Amino acid sequence: FWHNKNKCKTTLFQCQDMPKKVVFYKDLPTCLLCVCLTGSVYCEEVSPDMTTVPALPKETAYLYARFNKIQKIGNKDFADILTLKRIDLTGNIISEIEDGAFSKLSLLEELSLAENRLVKLPMLPAKLTTFNANFNRLKTKGVKANAFKKLSKLSNLYLSDNQLEAVPHIPENVRTLHLQNNNISDVSVDTFCRSNDTYYLRPRLTEIRLDGNPVVLSKNPDTFTCLNVLPVGQYRR
Repeated sequence: FWHNKNKCKTTLFQCQDMPKKVVFYKDLPTCLLCVCLTGSVYCEEVSPDMTTVPALPKETAYLYARFNKIQKIGNKDFADILTLKRIDLTGNIISEIEDGAFSKLSLLEELSLAENRLVKLPMLPAKLTTFNANFNRLKTKGVKANAFKKLSKLSNLYLSDNQLEAVPHIPENVRTLHLQNNNISDVSVDTFCRSNDTYYLRPRLTEIRLDGNPVVLSKNPDTFTCLNVLPVGQYRR
């Protein structure tokens, strides 16, 4: 990215006939590198490579920072942006997220971490309605037993194309659950229903993808009695 500081007029691309120097993205205001509209910041495929979360305007509600080279999410990256409602970090190379990175985002409803390199999930905000971590490297040990338990508003949960060995706890309000192409080898009555309550029903859960897993779904006939639909997956060996 070339910039001549002495003879630029209205844009960075009107600089001529002067010595040039390289200015890296960290030295530039976010809204010079990205597209900033009222409440929204679009930082997609930034050149030169964006390797960290950029400093955001205080009023940012929607952040799209897809297809960059962001490697890590720290506790301070979103600490002062309490207005965030949606964060999309699809297609980066994120391998680490500090546990408190999203803890102050009380308004956050949608979070996409798809197509990254995560081996474990951080603590998630309580008001999430949609969470996407497709195409990562998640194993069951990297997803805490209560990772989604307190997310009472969660409606869409996408965890396909990972390395999960078991189905995590699924909150009551979830409608769409994608777990295809993992290493899940078993489901029981208590995975979706309740073995101690034959009257228990889950009418909201209307889409379950378990195809591409080694589990044979017909192994236990009582596994899905509380559901209105059967999961997509393998029923015969």
